Amino acid sequence: MTSTELPKTAPDGVQAAVQWRKVITLTASQGLSLTADYVLLVALAWTAVQLGGVGAITTLMLAGTVPRALTLVFSGPIADSLGARFVLLRTTSARAVLLAAGAVVVFTTPWFWPLVVVAAIEGVLLGIGSPAAGTLMPRLAQGEQLARANSLSSLVTRLAPIIGTPIGAWLIATGELWEAMAVVAATCGVSFAAMWVVTRGMAGGDRTPGENMLRRSGDGIRLLRTYGRLRWLFICAFLLDMAFGWPIEVALPLIVDGRGWGVGSVAVVVVAFSCGAIAAGVTGALLAHRIPLMVRLVVTGVGIGLGILAMAAMNSVFTLAAVGALVGLMAGLNGPAIVTVYQQASPRARMGTAMSMLTLAGIGTVPVSIVVFGALSAVIGVTATWFVCGFVALAAPVAALRALRQPPPGPESLGGTDTAAPSPEPEPATAEAQPTPDSQPTPEAQPVPVAFEGSDRDPADQVLVAASRTA
Repeated sequence: MTSTELPKTAPDGVQAAVQWRKVITLTASQGLSLTADYVLLVALAWTAVQLGGVGAITTLMLAGTVPRALTLVFSGPIADSLGARFVLLRTTSARAVLLAAGAVVVFTTPWFWPLVVVAAIEGVLLGIGSPAAGTLMPRLAQGEQLARANSLSSLVTRLAPIIGTPIGAWLIATGELWEAMAVVAATCGVSFAAMWVVTRGMAGGDRTPGENMLRRSGDGIRLLRTYGRLRWLFICAFLLDMAFGWPIEVALPLIVDGRGWGVGSVAVVVVAFSCGAIAAGVTGALLAHRIPLMVRLVVTGVGIGLGILAMAAMNSVFTLAAVGALVGLMAGLNGPAIVTVYQQASPRARMGTAMSMLTLAGIGTVPVSIVVFGALSAVIGVTATWFVCGFVALAAPVAALRALRQPPPGPESLGGTDTAAPSPEPEPATAEAQPTPDSQPTPEAQPVPVAFEGSDRDPADQVLVAASRTA
């Protein structure tokens, strides 16, 4: 089979296959893991405050976030080289062992520094696993169905803090930190079982003997430089994260306090935003494939920018919450659309690297937003800076339009390996002879179609899946 045959994911007229059983298993596993992360975050933060106050909690948060961000530079190429299954099974099991051991240490000693060590190692493991996890959904859902699957994943992401935060507070209020850590370790065991099922049969990585991982750490930048659609989508996501970071984290409490509305108003606005995002997640999971991409990606981006501008001008809690709900609705449609188009434009052999860059944009942008706009607000005021954030957000749909104007990547770009990509198109006779052992990409000739198709089934099973979905 040649690289030019790879994009044929389903027969003409047949809806692209989606393995809903595995998609739901993966989404449920991610939801459980994210919920447990918030449980652990609250438990660790409260314990740090009790042990050392503001300095302790700052140290603990930095210990978790900085290693994770730095690890993302290497974790994308690691996922591409070793394969998602190899990486996820090991990082998930390592997290379970780490948290179980941490629970024992916390139970036997009241010291603060073991928590810092646990947070740092946890950050490294999450940083290594994140890009690998981001490569799974395109292997389970294709075409328009990928948008629905990503919307479902986004819905779970929105629900996780709502569920996990109060559970973490309850566990630490009624028990001890070691109990919370033991619970999270148990959830890692469940996630390991789910990853084992979801990734079973998936093709491995493309590691070659003597490969220099340090040299490959720059693959993400080279990828964005080479693929225009990826570059502009990255810029779009970066601008939106920049525009959201400071208003939500810093400016909202300041505006509410300055207008004398009380701290409860902050909760009202945040809940309204979350409700809008959750509604969008449900809508996307059901109907994303029926909503035009221009609406999901560009129109919602304009709505987010206008909504941020409007929020700064609202003169009551009710109107502020109403606009916040609309912004949440737009963001809940826009985010999965960015991820979906980004995944579809990423080379299959470099999907981990591509997803590491998108993840790094989200993790690294919020602190930058807080620092940059915080300094600006000291000069021009909070409300004026909020308006600046709105205009920054309005630049995001322009970047999205630029991305859509870029030519979509051809099959030779999306093919499974670098060695197969540049091969010339064969004549029909050559194409029939391609599967013979003298073909150049011999070791990977069999896995490539499976890896590209986003499936862990045999080709015959994929046809049955597509037929069953059509029926």
